[in-house]
Amino acid sequence: MKIEEIRGKDDSEIEFDIAQAEKEYFEMRFRSLTEGNQNPSRLGELRKDIARMKTILSERQIGVRGQQSR
Repeated sequence: MKIEEIRGKDDSEIEFDIAQAEKEYFEMRFRSLTEGNQNPSRLGELRKDIARMKTILSERQIGVRGQQSR
């Protein structure tokens, strides 16, 4: 998920997406222990997506714009 896509959503949509991604992440980890993982790189993608979404929510709560200074 791209950062611009996340920024275009409101807080409730982001929270819903976080919950869905965390559920998928948990299920994939559990499945990888029992059956083996078909796509191990997806775990890293999910983890990064969750972190991005949580970062955007945190930025909004503290009032940070989210752009890097150059």
